[in-house]
Amino acid sequence: MMKHVLITGASRGIGFEIAQLLLQNNFRVTGTSSKGIFSEDSNSSPKFEGLKVDQSVERDLISSIKPVIDEDSPDVLINNAGIFRDADFASDDNHWLEVWDKTMMVNLKSSSLITKWFINKHVENGSEGIIINIASRAAYRGDTQEYAAYAASKGAMVAFTKSIARDFSRMGIVAYSIAPGFVETDMAKESISVYGESHLTKDSAFDKMTQPDEIARLCLFLAGGNVNHMSGSTFHINGGSYMI
Repeated sequence: MMKHVLITGASRGIGFEIAQLLLQNNFRVTGTSSKGIFSEDSNSSPKFEGLKVDQSVERDLISSIKPVIDEDSPDVLINNAGIFRDADFASDDNHWLEVWDKTMMVNLKSSSLITKWFINKHVENGSEGIIINIASRAAYRGDTQEYAAYAASKGAMVAFTKSIARDFSRMGIVAYSIAPGFVETDMAKESISVYGESHLTKDSAFDKMTQPDEIARLCLFLAGGNVNHMSGSTFHINGGSYMI
């Protein structure tokens, strides 16, 4: 039976690579994008459906994502959508709070609400489900002061994942976090423009950024239900830049 996967932030970067690999491996994919623009590779697949969803707007989540969960009950949820906004400690309070509020809404609150709907539907159906949260190395080692909000949002995502695993694994609903370091995507370009590429690669044991297809291959493995007893675990893919 073909599994159905819901992926947020599926139009580019890590989310795009995940969507493409899952489509190639006989998954049906519903992907979201804030602009609603998807590649020809995605749109040409009969197994793909794209949704325009602004994850900073709750009504978008309710009108676009909740019906997919209620009516179609995806087998796998991959919370990938995220933003990387800067606000240093010298910022004025209004800018600081704007960045923190937007970051927490997109990176944490929206994904937690989607996850709540996903879990409740599977509990109602008595069915198994898999949740994969794309967190960050910053959840464990922090980030620069400019991106403290991003680090905090991802740290909370990891804690949220563990809480899900503790209560729902016994019901067949498992949850994992993936914590990448810098991945060669458009999001990384923002940091490159500020700090230069050497700043992003200097801690890596490989002296280069992680490729998004490595994250996608791990998602494929987890979405296949291969390691359920690792529920609650975080998988660190960061080029050896942070080791536990």
